[in-house]
Amino acid sequence: MRALVPPRALLHKSGMATEGEEAGSRMPPGARLRHGMRQAGRAIVDYALPPRCPACGTIVGADRQFCLDCWSSLDFLGGPACARCSIPLPSAVPGGDLECGACLADPPPFEGAPAAVAYGPAARTVALRLKYGRRVGHARLMAGLMLAPLRALAGEGEALLVPVPLHRWRLWSRGFNQAALVADALTRLSGVPHDHDLLLRVKATPPMRGKGKRERARIVAGAFALAPGAKERARGRHLILIDDVHASGATLRAAARILRRSGAARVSALCWARVVPDAATGNLFDFAALDSDMQSERMTG
Repeated sequence: MRALVPPRALLHKSGMATEGEEAGSRMPPGARLRHGMRQAGRAIVDYALPPRCPACGTIVGADRQFCLDCWSSLDFLGGPACARCSIPLPSAVPGGDLECGACLADPPPFEGAPAAVAYGPAARTVALRLKYGRRVGHARLMAGLMLAPLRALAGEGEALLVPVPLHRWRLWSRGFNQAALVADALTRLSGVPHDHDLLLRVKATPPMRGKGKRERARIVAGAFALAPGAKERARGRHLILIDDVHASGATLRAAARILRRSGAARVSALCWARVVPDAATGNLFDFAALDSDMQSERMTG
């Protein structure tokens, strides 16, 4: 569990110098004055607009930091999982090369699709506030927690991050592609390059609220295409699709199917949150409730 950042007052009482103080002591007088003014400005901003938990809004010790309750509620996915779609398989033996029943019946066109966390209240709110609340700083938070599964997935190969694209109309109305923001942040943190222009969304798709898996697959069929010159950039590489939420997998399947035509050596996917079916209902979960969340335009927080 991540420890909360101790207040500056505690650092002073313990006799520890902060990083800013150490840097300031080595500066010439003029630079030291400017540094002090910047520090004072930050202190005023922190007092007026203190950092808050990205999930519930509680005041926390630093930017992009969860409160204790929300951090504890995150369900990190890292145990035994399907070798194809990465759905958790709690009863499987760690290290095994097992596939879930759904992938055995209908193998997806990607090899591995891990996510950082299971889709739940805190993970959902972070995704919605990025997508609809324009909290673009949440992309870096999400990327930080996606870093471990990315490193395990990318390995030592020639990996390339490919964000799931938006149709130009959706991009124009929203102003940004949340998957591209996450891919940018992952590149900065990991050094794995990204290519925003490798895959195009050529068909505008209607909302999929309340639709089942078959209908969702029909809706996204033909929605993606390779960009001009994509084959030269992708040939022989490990392409990793980046998206925020993995629900039914219809979008990832449609995008991966097109990427496989690029000559890539391997196609995988990585998401912030994964909808994990309830053990009591098998592969069924509440698509309508999920879409109601994801279509909400009022998640400003």
